[in-house]
Amino acid sequence: MTRYRFFTAVTLDGFLADEHDSLDWLLSQPTGEESVLPYDAFIADVGAIVTGRSTYDWVQAHEGAVEGAWVYTEPTFLFTHRAPAGVPEGITVVSGPPAEHRVAIEAAAGGKDVWIVGGGDLAAAFARAGMLHELFVSIAPVTLGAGKPLLGGRFDLELLETGRNAGFLEARYRVVEARS
Repeated sequence: MTRYRFFTAVTLDGFLADEHDSLDWLLSQPTGEESVLPYDAFIADVGAIVTGRSTYDWVQAHEGAVEGAWVYTEPTFLFTHRAPAGVPEGITVVSGPPAEHRVAIEAAAGGKDVWIVGGGDLAAAFARAGMLHELFVSIAPVTLGAGKPLLGGRFDLELLETGRNAGFLEARYRVVEARS
């Protein structure tokens, strides 16, 4: 069965990005070798990626992207209502509810996991559709006071595992259900 996983970092006060969609707070944090779920082990199980437009734009501007290319090799589904010009190869632009694209996403994943790269509202839409199984959060020792929240909505989660990576507290949760 394909698992949908939201693997992300968040500030101690629950924000993925500041109010300008910046992740500068994250890039200034020290990381270590120890982790409950090391990135290399995580990405080895990923067959497809799902992202929103703000996250896509940030990655393209900051992650050493080559002009006209995407930094990930896995097939990617970009959920947006405003398609970017010159979409790199390997990215499928979609809009609408996640359930409308489930068959295509899972076919692209080829039996492996789907990584919901971001953002929080997109991850929440997947959770409400019953398409978010796990949430893995690295909690940074920094606060922003405002910004983009971890999840846009109310959900019950079950804590499965905790750990530490340098200054980050790590927590892995199972998504139980959306709250009304």
